[in-house]
Amino acid sequence: MSHLKPLKGRLLIAEPSILNDSSFNRAIILITEFTAINSVGFILNRPLNYTINDLLPDITCDFNIYQGGPVEQDNLYFVHKIPDLIPESIKIDEGIYWGGTFEVLKHLLNEGLIAKDEIRFFLGYSGWEKDQLTNEINTNSWFISENDFDNIFSKENDSLWRNKLIQKGGNYKLWANAPSDINLN
Repeated sequence: MSHLKPLKGRLLIAEPSILNDSSFNRAIILITEFTAINSVGFILNRPLNYTINDLLPDITCDFNIYQGGPVEQDNLYFVHKIPDLIPESIKIDEGIYWGGTFEVLKHLLNEGLIAKDEIRFFLGYSGWEKDQLTNEINTNSWFISENDFDNIFSKENDSLWRNKLIQKGGNYKLWANAPSDINLN
């Protein structure tokens, strides 16, 4: 089976072999940039116990915030599917955009004009230097999957990783049902 390349818009799935890596244990990452010099993505299945309103009191919105990754965790990022509403958005893939004009976003959120399944907010991001991600994929830390979700923003987090392993099949099915606090000796 040929390996997919970690292109923008695809998903990076943590291999069971990195269960003991607390940053990326059972992570599913949306790749938002993959170039010769670096790679960037956001962890999709790590909800935090904060909402937008907790962090930005002038925005009356209770959307959850997710941990995007270990880099710049004091910065807020967002990925969405409404580029027609948010100017300056950067296209990642069909129906998935990154960033945009924050003042416009703030207004839209305060007016209740954005639905929960149209956007996702992240604190921090996941980043790799030149060749680092490729090396991690080659040493079986990750596998790549197409983003075959019709709407990535409406998915349940708990089952996301498990379902991707079941979809991959083979020995991955065994890992899909392993308890999350497994001790690797």
